Amino acid sequence: MKNDNVFIIAEAGVNHNGSIDIAKKMIDVAKSCGVDAIKFQTFKSERVVSKFAQKAEYQINNTNNSDSQLEMVKKLELSYSDFCNLKKYCDEKGIIFMSTPFDFESIDFLNELDMNTYKIPSGEINNLPYLRKIAKLKKTVIMSTGMSTLNEIEQAIFILKDNGAEDITLLHCTTEYPAPFEEVNLNAMITLREKFKLYVGYSDHTVGIEVPIAAVAMGASVIEKHFTLDKNMEGPDHKASLEPKELSAMVRAIRNIESALGNGIKEPSKSEIKNINIARKSIVANCVIKKGEIFTENNITVKRPGNGISPMKWDIVIGQSAKRDFIEDELIEI
Repeated sequence: MKNDNVFIIAEAGVNHNGSIDIAKKMIDVAKSCGVDAIKFQTFKSERVVSKFAQKAEYQINNTNNSDSQLEMVKKLELSYSDFCNLKKYCDEKGIIFMSTPFDFESIDFLNELDMNTYKIPSGEINNLPYLRKIAKLKKTVIMSTGMSTLNEIEQAIFILKDNGAEDITLLHCTTEYPAPFEEVNLNAMITLREKFKLYVGYSDHTVGIEVPIAAVAMGASVIEKHFTLDKNMEGPDHKASLEPKELSAMVRAIRNIESALGNGIKEPSKSEIKNINIARKSIVANCVIKKGEIFTENNITVKRPGNGISPMKWDIVIGQSAKRDFIEDELIEI
């Protein structure tokens, strides 16, 4: 996915807690924060989670402990009708609607909604029929690579390309909520870009906004970050999400960083040019010098401003005779 600017995805996920009203408020917040897209999760619980599936540690800590994973997920499920409403609402607000499908039926449904970009989550990277079905849609694909080895990523890319996917972006990711800073391994994003020759980005689960900003400085073309209306809401992902003010600060910082990256050409900038003569120095008289005197290291020196002979010509000036009188601090001429 190649954009002139970093493509920023505000990951709403299931932080709407199953409420379409909260989901719409999240769309409003995401738009006001300046992100490019808001992403939800589309699924039919029984098709995604078995009744025997256990909850992750972070899910246990942040939800009702008596619920199974299936019961927890069921409470967070929105209907297809809800997603039709959310897609329409995003279109009205001028923000890109995205949602990650977690089952085959949801893949087809989102395709019917004319969703142009499919985000493959880390947990589906080894799901061959899932990858194949998305690839055959020939849409833009963004794939998270959390929990994966290079070999697993290579296999997934092969399946995608072999089934028609051409526009693929890889997101480096650490699948823990929140992810410890010492386990982020942001340099692995560079490894992905160099090995697979694809655009890369970063899906962030750390606390705060430092790591996604650093990822942009390292060349990320896509940033994905969970956000919530309130971290104190009950649900599995709220604690590891940004609140609106934090999301807005992250977007501002990313836009500043991508602007600061520039074109890579090392030359004076437009604003620097006017300061060159002020900040640099010239060869000047260190004392009164009479016409015919020889310039030596004792009677000349280097001082501001820089609109005279450059100090880089010091060896050329030394040994020449003064063609006129000079007073102290006057720019030397030869």
